[in-house]
Amino acid sequence: MGIKWNGSFIPVALLVLGIISLIALILILVGIHNVTLPPQNKYGLVFDAGSSHTALFVYQWPADKENNTGMVSQTFSCHVNASGISSFVKVPARAGDSLRECLDAAMSVIPADRQREAPTYLGATAGMRLLSRENESAATQILTEVSKTIQEYPINFQGARILTGKEEGAYGWITINYLLDSFTKYSLVYRDWIHPSSASIWGALDLGGASTQISFVPAGPITEGEEAAQFRLYGFDYTIYTHSYLCYGQNQALLHALRIIVNSSSSDRFEHPCYPMGYSENITRTSFYSSPCAERQESAASGNVILQGTGNASKCRETFQKIFNFSCGHNTSCGFNGVYQPKVNGKFLAFSAYYYTFNFLNLTEGQPLAMVEAAVQTFCAKNWAELQSTYPKEKTSHLKNYCASANFILTLLLKGYGFNNDTWDNIAFQMQAANSDIGWTLGYMLNLTNMIPTESPSSLRGHEEGVWIASIFFIVLMLALCLVFLLIYFLK
Repeated sequence: MGIKWNGSFIPVALLVLGIISLIALILILVGIHNVTLPPQNKYGLVFDAGSSHTALFVYQWPADKENNTGMVSQTFSCHVNASGISSFVKVPARAGDSLRECLDAAMSVIPADRQREAPTYLGATAGMRLLSRENESAATQILTEVSKTIQEYPINFQGARILTGKEEGAYGWITINYLLDSFTKYSLVYRDWIHPSSASIWGALDLGGASTQISFVPAGPITEGEEAAQFRLYGFDYTIYTHSYLCYGQNQALLHALRIIVNSSSSDRFEHPCYPMGYSENITRTSFYSSPCAERQESAASGNVILQGTGNASKCRETFQKIFNFSCGHNTSCGFNGVYQPKVNGKFLAFSAYYYTFNFLNLTEGQPLAMVEAAVQTFCAKNWAELQSTYPKEKTSHLKNYCASANFILTLLLKGYGFNNDTWDNIAFQMQAANSDIGWTLGYMLNLTNMIPTESPSSLRGHEEGVWIASIFFIVLMLALCLVFLLIYFLK
C-alpha cells in the first residue's frame, strides 16, 4: 500500500525544521563565552658560580603570573664537573668550556620554541668576590669567557656578574620562604592562591666555601639601614636584616684556623686539635697563606709544615674562637667583628655546608644542643684508622675536616650569631624543600620574574557543556527529520 502525499505536508515539515533550526541557532549564539586555555610555561636558567663549584638550575613558571611574581618551580639541575670558575684564573677560557656539558643538558629539557626567550643569568659569589678584590682584571676576564660560551646557545643571556654578599643572603631567604609556603599557598577551599594569614617567615643561614650569610626578620626595627633589604613579592612588602661575612665560609675558616695554629710557633711541626688522632700531613705554607683572606705579612711565608692530629674537640673549638672578634664595639647588638645584628628571631633554616656537615654526622633530625655537642665530641675523639674503616668511601679531604667543620659551625652559630640552648631548636638543617634545591638561585629568579612581562592568556570562544549538548541534540534532530522527510517524499 503506497503512502499518500498530503499537499499541506511540505509547509508543516518546513515549519518544524525551521523551529528546530532556530532553537539550535539560539543555543549556539546565547551560550557562547570565552574559554581561557591553560597558560604555557616560561623558562629561566641561573648559574650559581660558587667558590668551590658551579651549578646550573632551570626554572619554569606559568606565563600568567600570580600577583606579578611567577609561581616558579625547579625543573632541572646540573652540577658542573669542575672546580669554581675563580680557580681558572690562569686559563680563563676553560671556565667557559666547563659549562658546556650542563648547557647541552639544559637544552634538552627546555622546549625548542621557548629557548630563545628563556632569560639566563650567571651569578658569581664569594670566590669571585675574593678574586675581584685581589685581581679585578682576572675576574673580569673569567666573566667574559663564561659569557662567550653561554652566548653560543639559543637562549636570552642577561649577563654574568658578581653578586654582593647582601644579594646572596637575601635571595637565599626568598628561596626558603617560597618553598615553605610562607609567601603564598594554594587554598583548596577558595581554589586560588592566597597569602597565609599567619605566615611563619623563616630566617636563612647559608654557609658557603668563602662566605657565610644570615638573613631574617627581626622582632623590632632595623636600626642600621645598610643591613636591610626590601622586596615586594606576591603583592606584599618585606624588609629583612641580612649580612654576609666574607672570608668566613667553611673553607676559608679552616685555612684561618690553620694559620693560627702555625703562627703559634716557629717550628715546622704542629699539633692540629681538629684533625683525628693518627692523621698527619706535610703541606706547603703557601697552600694556606696564599689565600686572599690571609694577612699581608702572612702571605710571604714559604716552606713546608707537618700537621699531626690530636682529635681534641675542646681545643678545636678554642682555635676557631680565635678567628672571630666577639666585641660589639659601638653597637649594642652585634654578630661578630663589630657588625650590627639584631637578636635572632623566629625559625631558621640552615643549608649548604651547614647541612652537608651535620647530615654526615646524622645531626639533622632536630637533636637538642646538648646531644649535638656530645656527638661532635665523640666523633672528634675517633682516631684516623677507625674513621677510614667506618667511612671507606669518604674522600680524605672531607673526612679529615668534619671535626673541624662541626666545631666551626657551633662556634659561628652560638658565639657568632647568638643562638643559645633555648633558640637552638629553632634551627632546621635542610638542603631541599618542595623538590627544589635550597640556595640563592631560586630567590633570584623569583625576584626577577617581577620584571619579566606577563603573557596574555590564550583563549577560545566556547560553550558550557549543557548548552553544547542541547545544541548538538537539536542539530542532529533536524538532520534526522530532513532524512525522514526526504524518504517520505521519494517514496510517495
